[in-house]
Amino acid sequence: MTLTRRAFSAAAAALAATPALAAGAARPIVIAHRGASGERPEHTPMAYRLAIEEGCDFIEPDLVLTRDGVLVVRHENEIGGTTDVAARPEFANRKTTKIVDGETVEGWFAEDFTLTELKTLRARERLPDLRPASAAFDGREAIATFQEVVDLASAETKRVGRTIGVYPEMKHPSFLASIGLPIEQRLADALKANGLDSRTAPVFVQCFETAPLKTFARLSSARRVRLVADDSKHLVTAAGLREMATYADGVGPDWSLVIPAVEGGLGPATTLVADAHAAGLLVHPWTVRAENRFLPEALRHGTDKAAHGDVAAVYKALYAAGVDGLFSDFPGLAVKARG
Repeated sequence: MTLTRRAFSAAAAALAATPALAAGAARPIVIAHRGASGERPEHTPMAYRLAIEEGCDFIEPDLVLTRDGVLVVRHENEIGGTTDVAARPEFANRKTTKIVDGETVEGWFAEDFTLTELKTLRARERLPDLRPASAAFDGREAIATFQEVVDLASAETKRVGRTIGVYPEMKHPSFLASIGLPIEQRLADALKANGLDSRTAPVFVQCFETAPLKTFARLSSARRVRLVADDSKHLVTAAGLREMATYADGVGPDWSLVIPAVEGGLGPATTLVADAHAAGLLVHPWTVRAENRFLPEALRHGTDKAAHGDVAAVYKALYAAGVDGLFSDFPGLAVKARG
């Protein structure tokens, strides 16, 4: 289905009226991290649709670029772990090693394929040992373009009668610029073409890099979120957050920066949410996952890393801390805990 500017402008108006988007709102948003990626192969249309069925407010497409400059949805530009490319003899000679953001990475890279070539590949579960039920859906769907995800959100908005927003992440923008594929203008153009170039549109643009967010701010009015990993705590001091507010509308911290692990369990909330709200920033922590492997020891059930632990405790602690939304691989569980 092709999205029209009018259709998504109507959706934007509906979303603007939703209290969940105001800083410090009572009802935080649930962001489906790569879709319902704990239950279906990540970034597939089926993962997004399941997340919407489970009640999410936003779906998250991570964006990389093809050789011919098309925005496509993959968690990384290296696609060996999330597609069947390694089993495709016609692409055996595309395997290579690159330095991406200072890391040496071996595999197959989206920017070495045209969109037509990428569309012949099929998506698969990234963590099959941990998520075998999801891996049962391997091979069913192709890599989606960003436009296809925006169209899906528009169609689902009409179908379910509530606004489904999109929350794209610019992946490795400095690296992409270094090889002649800057992503910021392409994303800004895509948002403008779809009626999403405004502060009230149902979209947030996120990135782990500051300079690309500043560049994007000159190209689009869409809201921006600075992602922060747990090794970048200096960014979420009160002073760091005030600086962040000069170029972003929100902060996306690792959830442990809001609710730290203490003696194997959950400790009291830090001041991050209060400090961010004082700076005028929304707070959308990432990424809550249900499996024991990703939970503090005291919240694990048994010793099987794939078994689900007491993830509801994490959701409830984050909500109680006053976050404005959160990312989860299991949006249905996040919605239930929010209830």
